[in-house]
Amino acid sequence: MQTKIAANTHAMKRWLGKAETTLGNHSDRLNAINIFPVADGDTGTNLYLTVRAAAAAFSDRSTADEPVNDVGVVLAAAGRAAMEQARGNSGTLFAVFLCALAEPLAGHTRLSAPLLAAALNRAQIRAWSALSEPVPGTMLSVLEAAARAAGECDTAHNGDDSNQALGLALDAAVNAALDAVVQTEDQLATLHAARVVDAGGVGMLLILDCLRSAVLGEELQDELLDGLHGYDLQDPHIHAGMPADDGVEVMCTISLSPLSAATLRQRLDELGDSVIMSQVGSASNPSGSNGAGDDDDDDEDAAEASYRWRVHVHVPDAEAAVAVIRSLGDPTDISVSQLSMPRDPGLPAGQHGHEY
Repeated sequence: MQTKIAANTHAMKRWLGKAETTLGNHSDRLNAINIFPVADGDTGTNLYLTVRAAAAAFSDRSTADEPVNDVGVVLAAAGRAAMEQARGNSGTLFAVFLCALAEPLAGHTRLSAPLLAAALNRAQIRAWSALSEPVPGTMLSVLEAAARAAGECDTAHNGDDSNQALGLALDAAVNAALDAVVQTEDQLATLHAARVVDAGGVGMLLILDCLRSAVLGEELQDELLDGLHGYDLQDPHIHAGMPADDGVEVMCTISLSPLSAATLRQRLDELGDSVIMSQVGSASNPSGSNGAGDDDDDDEDAAEASYRWRVHVHVPDAEAAVAVIRSLGDPTDISVSQLSMPRDPGLPAGQHGHEY
């Protein structure tokens, strides 16, 4: 095992490339079982397009000012690209996952079991906190289970940073993710009634197995999805028989202070549901301060610092949501999609419905 393991930046590139291909191959079946939070049959498409944006960042980004051997740096760049082009609940949560995963890895040239445990834990915490109303039985539960298993494995091996320990931690994370996917069917009433597992959870399981495969130099586990309810090729598209969901999905990117962001989240919670807000990149200080000065000035600058946020919400009326967003800042990349019909993956962001 140890001779095959490559846990450097090249392995991260292989991971996201493999995940893009895998999700492309599985998007139809993921769409087929997608009935939560709305039965719009697009989880597979949304995950695929968001992961594709992350994978493209490896070839698109300029490396002139960035260390190409820093695992955290390259994953952070991929995470930013994913966040800027995130699609739907599942795509947005994957982007949150990737951005958070990169943070503990900054300054490191290779992944290890202790770093994997820390990164997965950071990612699952950030994903849970990004949602205003997180729900168990979704990809959140799958992430949590994977992080816990990786942490327990790392603890059992006393922080061993060898390749062998990393392989064991990756195996443990994937196995725990699979168990969590199976359990989703009984955690959500809608899934239980339809006898299917959560589509986003399956997508995250595939992404984690792609990471295991890329790092260990092994094939994907084709048998991983055997027996998952609703996932056989002959199974119907479950969402097709569900009542149409009213309302729309609104997404955008906007620069706001932390206080304004909290205000926006509260007001969107009042208008709709499935609210996800997550920071994109680092803060910028419009005042142009260079950081010199007394502590009071520093505190004031921090309070006024502007961050870019990716915003996602399901609302009955797009105009009301967009008006609230515009009242607090100047959003970009606004897209509005009907929840009652699948998106066309060939359309660029902002052309799935009305443009604002």
